Amino acid sequence: MNILGINAYHGDAAACITQDGVLTAACEEERLRRIKHCAGFPRLAIQMCLNQTGLTLDEIDAITISRNPKANLIQKMVYVSKNARKLSAQIKNRLANALKITSIHDELERTIFQNQSLKVKIYQVEHHLAHMASCFFPSPFEEAAILSIDGFGDFVSTKWGVGKGTSMKVLGQVKFPHSIGIFYTAITQYLGFLNYGDEYKVMGLAAYGKPSYVSQFQEIITCGANFNVQLNLSYFTHHSTGVEMNWEEGYPYQSPCYSQKLIELLGSPRHPESPLTDRDRDLAASLQHTFEEIYFGLLNQLYVKTKKKDLCLAGGCALNSAANGKIFERTPFKNVFVQPAAGDAGTALGSALYTEHVLFKNPRRFQMRHTYFGPEFNMAQIKKTLTQEKLHYEELGDEEIVTRAAQALADGKIVGWFQGQMEFGPRALGNRSLLADPRRAEMKAILNERIKHREEFRPFAPSVLEEEAHHFFEPTITNPFMTQVMKVKLEKRKAIPSVTHFDGTARVHTVNREVNPKYWALIHAFGKLTGVPIILNTSFNENEPIVCTPENALNCFSRSRMDYLALGNFWFENPSTTFTPSSVTHADILAAQS
Repeated sequence: MNILGINAYHGDAAACITQDGVLTAACEEERLRRIKHCAGFPRLAIQMCLNQTGLTLDEIDAITISRNPKANLIQKMVYVSKNARKLSAQIKNRLANALKITSIHDELERTIFQNQSLKVKIYQVEHHLAHMASCFFPSPFEEAAILSIDGFGDFVSTKWGVGKGTSMKVLGQVKFPHSIGIFYTAITQYLGFLNYGDEYKVMGLAAYGKPSYVSQFQEIITCGANFNVQLNLSYFTHHSTGVEMNWEEGYPYQSPCYSQKLIELLGSPRHPESPLTDRDRDLAASLQHTFEEIYFGLLNQLYVKTKKKDLCLAGGCALNSAANGKIFERTPFKNVFVQPAAGDAGTALGSALYTEHVLFKNPRRFQMRHTYFGPEFNMAQIKKTLTQEKLHYEELGDEEIVTRAAQALADGKIVGWFQGQMEFGPRALGNRSLLADPRRAEMKAILNERIKHREEFRPFAPSVLEEEAHHFFEPTITNPFMTQVMKVKLEKRKAIPSVTHFDGTARVHTVNREVNPKYWALIHAFGKLTGVPIILNTSFNENEPIVCTPENALNCFSRSRMDYLALGNFWFENPSTTFTPSSVTHADILAAQS
């Protein structure tokens, strides 16, 4: 059975195809449109998935979408009837946006089926059921507790339950207008990070502050028994006057959702261009602390309800890797699976798997061990591009490209690494990555000044051989999707300063030899040269979505100051790269001295 799964008319529009329950293609629209978190209808992503699998439209047996306007309809109607007078045009527009899902049949006929009649049935799957399905059905667990947690989707912010085999049982939910995700977004915006999806920046900033505003935040949000998450709505606008949003096409703009009362409580919000202060760092730390208290409160209540040792997580809040790294010490759960595309892009997969297993009751055949489900370009395709552009390059063998790249990294150079299929989800995991030497404390500043041009407080991640991770990090777990922060062992922090965060942690990516043999070979070769089987890994981009095509990679390479590019087995040298960092950050110095 071939199923086309879609996330549309929301941020991180995406598409995927499952074949007999096995994910065979997946892609976010942003990678093809080159617009971060691209919203609207994922026309290009759908076409890419069809091209990649070789399927025709006639061979698609079902189409699924991760929104259902009929879900929680009674609650929506009651809320609107009680608040009709104070609901703004923005709120009414948001409710109207849900109705676009009902017109997806026409959109598919117009853009994908080229005005031919669409005969295949479309299944609408409620947003959080799609999140839950996206993390349970591809997990290694036969039975597990499940938590989906984000801002909002289909009038719900949080849903929890238990999965067994091909079934899921919902045990409860938190309905609009209460949401821990909205709380995190509001404070993120207050701190001057206004772009859609900027919450991860504040998570990184939190390591530099002290949680001195927790008492103030306890006035804003609480969580009691029975999963009772409650916002003090006087500090927010999303439920009344509303927030301005664009979910139609292009960038998913979202205006601030906090009220004047928050400013009265905390003082003036930070301007996006203002230098960060101790107050900003302390607010970020207080936000992360408060989030974790509620997060672990929910998880501990979920364990009591389900008595399952295994846990599956999805939703935008499940990408909070700092909190995820503490699950084992703060809850009784023994094993955790975080779906790597845990944000809304992953609901495309969830809606397809929900339809496959719950609606059609087909057996599970798929375990998600990697994220490499995007486009792939063979050597002939890449060479055609290089010939057309008349570029100078060397063509090397598999072993030689690994050896050349490992030596360049050991020499302190920056290497663009473009290999195989593109990753699905927000993390670059060794196929669309920028790589560097983690032993050099100055490397963080070099990357930021030459290529990434991002805030200095944001950490870079280490990719480590799975079998060597226990020598450097704790707890000893595999972390193939970079979804959990781990502690860097105290005696190892001087060895890898540029991937050790200010608080002595790292967002670790463990690399399995079978899953990604070429990337494993590169890290292994670097380890033989240096004694450190770890490479600094960050996404291959420059203030844009992660590169997708060879043309994207060459464009980023040509306008940046990285030293080398490994495009498949084609090796490029950038002759313009001569650089001495102008400064080493305070964080780098402390990390090196820890």
